[in-house]
Amino acid sequence: MARNVRLMRCAPEDVFRVLANGWLYPLWVVGASRMRDVAEEWPAEGATLHHSFGSWPALVNDTTIMRVWDPPRRAVLEPHGGPIGIARVAVDVKARGDMCVVRLQEEPVTGPTTLLPDVVFDAITRWRNAETLHRLAYLAEGGAPGTSGGSAARGHESTAEREPIDR
Repeated sequence: MARNVRLMRCAPEDVFRVLANGWLYPLWVVGASRMRDVAEEWPAEGATLHHSFGSWPALVNDTTIMRVWDPPRRAVLEPHGGPIGIARVAVDVKARGDMCVVRLQEEPVTGPTTLLPDVVFDAITRWRNAETLHRLAYLAEGGAPGTSGGSAARGHESTAEREPIDR
């Protein structure tokens, strides 16, 4: 299971405002390229995002199902990646003063990635998910459009001014 951790200069609620807006999904998830539809029930458990990954002309239509929605602590998403298979992605958030620690864990459930040795899957996935958390931090800290909030508006410095915690 690949794990990434990042300290964000925002409250856990700011992270969950981004996760709750399904239309922002391709802005923070590396590989997702466009949204096709967001279920009216999103982010309720069982609700689905319809998006694509890759780039033209090799776009694959994909879905992600919300399996656990427990703001401002935990969300578990299940991306279905067509021929790549299904993954389970857990986002755990803990307050740390006026900041928060976000842990992203991803594991393959079905498909060819389950055949990779853990060390190979983890190395590739940790590299990609470091960028995913970087993007999520920009949105959560900066009060992304459509999220009605953001700690950046409350005077925190930008994420770009410090190194992430990625251990």
